[in-house]
Amino acid sequence: MIEGELPAFPYHPDPVATGSVVRAPVRCSCCGQRRSMAYVGPVFAEEELERELCPWCIADGSAAETYDAQFTDVVWRVPDDVSAEATEVVLRRTPGFHGWQQERWLYHCEDGAEFHGRVGAHELNAAPDARQALLADLVSYGWSDDELKTFLESLDPDGVATAYLFRCRHCHKHLAYADFA
Repeated sequence: MIEGELPAFPYHPDPVATGSVVRAPVRCSCCGQRRSMAYVGPVFAEEELERELCPWCIADGSAAETYDAQFTDVVWRVPDDVSAEATEVVLRRTPGFHGWQQERWLYHCEDGAEFHGRVGAHELNAAPDARQALLADLVSYGWSDDELKTFLESLDPDGVATAYLFRCRHCHKHLAYADFA
């Protein structure tokens, strides 16, 4: 593998674009190698890690094994038809992402979906299937139509109300959920 080339992540196709990986020199605490990219997403482990991890150690599972770590919280809201293997790859071999409250991974077609990043109202309007999925999720909060419309219009990738965009790996349908501070 060429050093400047990221390993493949089936559930997170571009962790640099989403901000989970940054181009910055790092000596990985797992493999000990000097790398040109560093993972800056969440790490969930028994011990608080003073760590600098490279994306290669996440991709091959060595960071998860070495630190008994997970990089996203996928153990809740996983549909019964998603395999344990897919859940394990998302949990322990996929870069996570930061959300306002509790990050969650989305699923479709009996598999984990690809994470495509934080989006606002403009980007969400460009993916009407994701907007519809988000709207269906928000209806459960019992908000009025006006409250839903106002909330959807307030979404901003860097704001206090943000949507998180996913895409099904199989049928390519877009999905989204929202979070706010």
